[in-house]
Amino acid sequence: MVAAYSNQSKALTDKVKELIATHHVGGVIFSKGGPLRQAKLNNEFQEVSKIPLLVGMDAEWGLAMRLDSTFAFPWNMTLGAIRDPKLVEEAGAAIAKHSKRLGVHLNFAPVVDINTNPENPIIGNRSFGEDKENVTTKALAFMKGMQRENVLSSAKHFPGHGDTDSDSHKTLPTVGFSKGRLDSIELYPYRRLIEEGLSSVMVGHLNVPGLEQNQNLPSSISRTIVTDLLKNELDFHGLIITDALNMKGASNHSAPGEIDLAAFLAGNDILLISEDVPKASQRLIDAYNAGLITEERLKHSVRKILFAKYKVGLNHYKPVRESYLYGELNSITNNVLEHKLMENALTVIKNDRAVIPIKDLEKRKIAYVHFGDDDGTPFFDQLNRYGKVDRVEADQLGDLLEELENYNLVVLGYHKSNASPWSSYKFTNKELVWLYEIARKNRVILNVFTRPYALLDLETNRNFEGILMAYQNSPVAQEKAAQLVFGAIEAKGRLPVSAGKEFPEGTGFRTKNLNRLAYGLPESVGMNSYKLSRIDSLITAAIEKKMSPGMQVLVARKGKVIYERNAGYHTYEKEKPVSANDVYDIASLTKILGTLPLVMELVDQDELDLNTLLSDMLPVFRNSNKDKINLQQMLSHYARLKPWIPFHRQTFDPATKGPSFVYYRNEEEPGFNTRVAEGLYIRNDLRDSIIQVIQESDLQSKLEYRYSDLPYYLLKDFLENIYGTSLDYLTKDHFYNSLGANYTTYLPLNHFPKEQIVPTEDDKLWRKQLLQGYVHDEGAALLGGIGGHAGLFSNANDVAKIMQMYLNGGSYGGKEYFNKETVDMFNTCYYCDKDVRRGVGFDKPQLEKAGPTCGCVSMESFGHSGFTGTLTWADPEEEIVYVFLSNRIHPSAENRKLIREGIRTKIQEVIYEAIDQ
Repeated sequence: MVAAYSNQSKALTDKVKELIATHHVGGVIFSKGGPLRQAKLNNEFQEVSKIPLLVGMDAEWGLAMRLDSTFAFPWNMTLGAIRDPKLVEEAGAAIAKHSKRLGVHLNFAPVVDINTNPENPIIGNRSFGEDKENVTTKALAFMKGMQRENVLSSAKHFPGHGDTDSDSHKTLPTVGFSKGRLDSIELYPYRRLIEEGLSSVMVGHLNVPGLEQNQNLPSSISRTIVTDLLKNELDFHGLIITDALNMKGASNHSAPGEIDLAAFLAGNDILLISEDVPKASQRLIDAYNAGLITEERLKHSVRKILFAKYKVGLNHYKPVRESYLYGELNSITNNVLEHKLMENALTVIKNDRAVIPIKDLEKRKIAYVHFGDDDGTPFFDQLNRYGKVDRVEADQLGDLLEELENYNLVVLGYHKSNASPWSSYKFTNKELVWLYEIARKNRVILNVFTRPYALLDLETNRNFEGILMAYQNSPVAQEKAAQLVFGAIEAKGRLPVSAGKEFPEGTGFRTKNLNRLAYGLPESVGMNSYKLSRIDSLITAAIEKKMSPGMQVLVARKGKVIYERNAGYHTYEKEKPVSANDVYDIASLTKILGTLPLVMELVDQDELDLNTLLSDMLPVFRNSNKDKINLQQMLSHYARLKPWIPFHRQTFDPATKGPSFVYYRNEEEPGFNTRVAEGLYIRNDLRDSIIQVIQESDLQSKLEYRYSDLPYYLLKDFLENIYGTSLDYLTKDHFYNSLGANYTTYLPLNHFPKEQIVPTEDDKLWRKQLLQGYVHDEGAALLGGIGGHAGLFSNANDVAKIMQMYLNGGSYGGKEYFNKETVDMFNTCYYCDKDVRRGVGFDKPQLEKAGPTCGCVSMESFGHSGFTGTLTWADPEEEIVYVFLSNRIHPSAENRKLIREGIRTKIQEVIYEAIDQ
């Protein structure tokens, strides 16, 4: 079986063709290159061969072990941490599907070496671990997955390469144990796999004095090991294959040709990567003619090889189909499985006082410190989706420690290269010193994105409150680790190898799921990525047709965000692209994301109920025409209240049609401290005037559904009166801080750089400026930007957190904000029989005519829309959260294209069409 590369010259591939045609080699083992090039070569080689070739590859963690543009699954050490072997079987099956698609019949996997030596330079991450039972269970599962897809497996490296400190590619390693030890440890997996139908065994180049008396005789050419032990004692009848004969562990022993003959005489069926095929072929023929190789011996191997070719379907050989190759080798199903594997592998090995997951965000000031020589950006970015986490760095340890004094929790990320399983993993001496000092002075969670052996260098772990083993530094491993740290997913893994005396093999603590939003792929929650991608087209069309300069769109299902798009720009000048951390004026979404949770909290605490009268909440309304209106009526928009009162127009100068000097100043001064916009301040007592105007306003003549902002002016006044503080403070203190909704706020210019705030209208009539960081709604502006009906700014991720809290029945992040019964109470349409679709505060699906939704949502669903071009909707029946944020009113509120085209509801329709299960 000769080596072939799809990234080498034509001369070298022509040489392989010559070996096939002239010397009748029976197979090729492909190595480095690319999938399409390999497919072409594969077809060319097969065309040359009289008998179809058996094609093999080293694809231990997927074709990516050798090929570019192909998928890499987690390494065996990572899989060894997973408790459920069925998941490992799925990995084996997925790799086999890729192999088969590329015309590969034999994958030289699984590695069944039991890695009991941390200094092993060549196995390490390629092993499932150090425990024979765990290695056997995982190897067996991997083998079953491959073979169910009709790809031959190959257990390696017989009789066991796990407990060596040298590399057989460079020398002949010694496995210096007794036969009894080898029998009980190294050979254990082979017995089990053979019993279950193992396809083949690869024999390593090892010096095993406990099994072979001839000193330094490689196991690959030892008849005692290959025939007496493997074939006879272990009763193995599958293919026996040498490890590559050009490796120094073999080639240093005998000359080309001689080593091949010795390997065949030892009992091997397939000779892998001979250094000199013509010489080896002639030497075998000569030995046959001389009677050294008998006809019976030759037939024995030939029949096994032909039977293997028959098993993989080479009796009906078809060329590799080149069309759609990249797409089929990199389908979304691979990513879904990778996510699942990493979620199940992550291992918490220390968790003092349950520091993982992080709870009580309102009490935490968190720093992230980067260690290692590889990128940690995915980890850091994902951490910041859950709460405010600052990256802290310094050139000197003293400076770093001083900076960290400002924090009460430090998340350390140790990031090492994920390029290959052999990459460096050890801490530097400087890193160890810094780790000890940081842990000595701070509450610390250490996240290790490399093999567990890295912890062997730690002299003590006493001061680390939490240690999370992530095994690899892939983006998926980093993102899942951050989700685990914040309790969006649970820790399930167990250490596959010991990481010092305090962390023996099998260590692994389960952690709690705090019901925070997780992040993943649509297929993981029964959605279809391809169908969901149609949202992209709708977004692109909306931006191209200038329905809005840009937008944020988010979809979550079953507690997992599965679609996010930050598209377009802040303005039509296209100077600032929309990013995930930009904040939008969310307009009337304020009603259900700001005011309503505070009202629900009071109802939950029996301080209010739906029958509470307005006059009881605000005594100034006693004896008014509104004194008998109750909370349920006014929040259902069924209370005869005016829909809107243009309070700001009453502050205009009749002569100039602009702001009157009676009410405004261009600079802050006593009595004029309420800022309406840049360089515009209004009288502080106007708030009382607004309440008075509402009190004195007429009621609608007919009792019918009429949407009104007025209840939220009144509720703001009520809430601020009973708590004695502003709505801005209340929303943060009661909800946003603990939710980790750090991008949700009133008065965003107090918290974010101006360029992070998406502008709304260029107000040419009243404020005479582009509104950026100031609320668009005129009434909320008169109140200094803090309104009960408008004024909040947020991003899609934060809006989703609050909506998910509602879907969770009032709980999120391990905290219960109110009971599910309270959520249900407000999410009830009490006047549906009166053609009022609204719940109490929440908007609900249309009853008959056009309305706020696509008409495809359940009647249990709820949400709200906003004038600036926003919408959020949650559906308990399908467990869906949908968020759409835009600034469609930029530069003018006259732009109603987004509304006329129904983009928000068209996207919602696509979401529901994308549900597969």
